[in-house]
Amino acid sequence: MGVLAESLFAVYGLAGRLGTPVVRLYLARRARRGKEDRARQGERFGRSQRARPPGPLLWVHAASVGESLAVLPLLDALRRLRPELQVLMTSGTVTSAKLLAERLPEGVLHHYAPVDLPQAVGRFLDHWKPGLALFVESELWPTTLRQLARRRIAIALVNARMSAGSFARWSRVRPLARALLARFRLVLAESEVSAERFRRLGAPAVQATGNLKAAAAALGGSDGALERALAGRPVWIAASTHPGEESLVLDAHARLTPQHPGLLTLLCPRHPERGEALAAAVEARGLSLARRSRGQLPRGQDSIYLADTLGELGPLYRASRVAFVGGSLVPKGGQNPLEPARLGLPVLIGPHTANQADAVCRLEAAGALWRVQDAESLAQAVARLLTDADERARMGRAAATAAASEAEVLDRVLAALQPLIAAIRP
Repeated sequence: MGVLAESLFAVYGLAGRLGTPVVRLYLARRARRGKEDRARQGERFGRSQRARPPGPLLWVHAASVGESLAVLPLLDALRRLRPELQVLMTSGTVTSAKLLAERLPEGVLHHYAPVDLPQAVGRFLDHWKPGLALFVESELWPTTLRQLARRRIAIALVNARMSAGSFARWSRVRPLARALLARFRLVLAESEVSAERFRRLGAPAVQATGNLKAAAAALGGSDGALERALAGRPVWIAASTHPGEESLVLDAHARLTPQHPGLLTLLCPRHPERGEALAAAVEARGLSLARRSRGQLPRGQDSIYLADTLGELGPLYRASRVAFVGGSLVPKGGQNPLEPARLGLPVLIGPHTANQADAVCRLEAAGALWRVQDAESLAQAVARLLTDADERARMGRAAATAAASEAEVLDRVLAALQPLIAAIRP
């Protein structure tokens, strides 16, 4: 590692030590806002509440909900590959922890990720002693990577993603990027474009294996009571929306209602804790709503069904005719369009799709996805698909076919990881 990179690591480590009180205050503030788990906040500083199970242990880290869900099929497959392997899953958000509590395979443990401070990471690694660390998508934490390397623990990056913006930023500190990426034994990129960016930044072993989100099973769950409440009504869903998008969705709803009597819009925010604010915004427009978090079902006079709950997109998608996928009308990079596509829904998405570029391109090429730019074009697209049953069915079939076309990505990832998995020792 070069002198400049070593100096940058040293400065970062010193800043971490000096800034520990600031980090504590920051996490305490997040806890007061419900964004940290008070009962388990010690885990963020490497203090574990449970004993390490005996045997070889794999550590898998995913930052939040999307990354966590993407890696679940891989966890199942790895457990089948080595049944004696213990698996520890870490994530950094309360939302992901709640979802993983319901969806993790049997025997897989969850722990909040330690903050990237020397003492926190050291405590965590001293306790869990992983034989291999798998990071998901784009987690490059200098202190964590440095301590893993010093302990000679192999590290791999799976579903690795490098957007054009991230590549530009890392290119400005190329010696640091090279030093960080040199610690990875293997980088499995979601696309050839990302793979080439990792190579140019200095990653030594890179393969383009595809996006694990393509290997996920269709979202499960059905809700007979909801389906009965919606019977006979035109229904569309705005899923995983972010701040700034809901007002556009409500504008689109207002444009649609004159031509579609009884229209119901399912509004599903990416972060359910925003439910109170969104309910107030809906009511301020004079619209009647029901809230899923309160156990309510839509009544005939309700225009909006606010799905401010966690992990229930499956039954909501299944109850809809058209799906708009959020994080895309605002510059967030887009949420996963494959989830509604697997269920045979036509997909609408905004212009900001950098985080989902491959999936969006594949669905668009198949004729399963339309791009929208604003409330007006969103309303026009929804209106056309609600009216034209043949076009809606054609797009739905194309969506399901395109979403299933990359299912073999899991086999490619497993084949690439197999030597590292086999090498894990107690």
